Amino acid sequence: MYNKDTIIAQATPPGFGSVGILRISGERAAHVACAILGKLPQARFASYLSFNDIDCTVIDKGIAIWFPAPHSFTGEDVLELQGHGGPIILDMLLKRILALNYVRIARPGEFSERAFINNKIDLTQAEAIADLIHANSEQAARLAINSLQGMFSLKINNLLNSILNLRVKIEASIDFPDENNEFISDKEIQDQLDIDITNLNNILKQACQGNVIREGMKLVIAGKPNSGKSSIFNALLGMESAIVTDIAGTTRDILKEYIHIDGMPIHIIDTAGLREEATNKVEDIGIKRACEEIKQSNHVLLVVDGSIYKDKDINLIISDFKTYLPSSLPITVIRNKIDITGEPCGFKKINNYVRVCLSAFTGEGIDMLRIHLKNYMGLSNNTEGIFLARRRHLHSLELTSFFLEKTKKYLINNPCRELLAEELRNAHLTLSKVTGQYSTENLLENIFSSFCIGK
Repeated sequence: MYNKDTIIAQATPPGFGSVGILRISGERAAHVACAILGKLPQARFASYLSFNDIDCTVIDKGIAIWFPAPHSFTGEDVLELQGHGGPIILDMLLKRILALNYVRIARPGEFSERAFINNKIDLTQAEAIADLIHANSEQAARLAINSLQGMFSLKINNLLNSILNLRVKIEASIDFPDENNEFISDKEIQDQLDIDITNLNNILKQACQGNVIREGMKLVIAGKPNSGKSSIFNALLGMESAIVTDIAGTTRDILKEYIHIDGMPIHIIDTAGLREEATNKVEDIGIKRACEEIKQSNHVLLVVDGSIYKDKDINLIISDFKTYLPSSLPITVIRNKIDITGEPCGFKKINNYVRVCLSAFTGEGIDMLRIHLKNYMGLSNNTEGIFLARRRHLHSLELTSFFLEKTKKYLINNPCRELLAEELRNAHLTLSKVTGQYSTENLLENIFSSFCIGK
């Protein structure tokens, strides 16, 4: 996968700008410097120089910075040329360098890939670079910085070291059975497992929060026809996106929008009204699509027409919707139209759900709903200790938890140390995939190919 070609890419966005940057990395970067600049610049010093064509005519003048290996982003020799940002000028300079025949255009993410391979960054930090570039909120950007600075990696590495130390002691006791308890006792194994499992659960909780900020919560608004779903959809958006009438079944298709609540991203989806018998084929298709969105959601706002149904009817309404709502899916019941019923706005915890009273028509209670959604996401404006996480991180953490719990189960029911060592080995290998200490070529290719060229 890794070769030692010298690579080049434009590090600034395409188009017109005041500054345009070309970045070169590899063994022949020094040769490029001599060919273009006429000399090798002083290391890590900004030098104002001419960028020369093959006939020594000046293509441009700008700043050249030389980063000799291993003290560079990629860990290789790196030359950075900062010239004027016109696309023609940059293209002329790029063609001049490619004409040297020992330089090629970099693949997307190849600079970061080389930094990873040369142990300048680990895999979570490499992913954080892409996440920082593509951050869609201030919160996401701050958490990406936390990951880039190694916060996530430090937590994972500490846990990896703990699991490895436990493995070493258990495997030593297997190799020297007569001295079993001198290495580690069953009680010490259980105590350490409990600590590792607690630490892993804390990391997983933080990773889940980071994943929500990165990808956003998928929130579906559902309910019977004409209960005010589209009005709540518009109220949360702060604009008239969905058509609202007093005719039941106005919304026939799925409407999707993307909002932020204090920097917390939410994919909000308005759906067709749910009822047992559709009035026509179009409405029937809309109901089926609504059911599919509900199944894929993280949370459902179940809207109830407060002018028709009383509080005591809510459990019955939820029961009616059981065919549409997966049993594990969390819901918030919205008791709408308090402008008609005269009820005060507010929210209340009832059994396994929260009931919010509001008026989509007047907007009373909408801010309360926003606060409730933010609190439900378990997030605050304080990003200390939280890092950005991807789905693959969550999968590895959950699988590691499975192996550690399995180890504990074996210890209690069948304390065969060979089984304990094998499950701890599985946990260690699985967790090491997060930072890339153990990784497959396909995994790396998939991750780095999603980067932009020049990173």
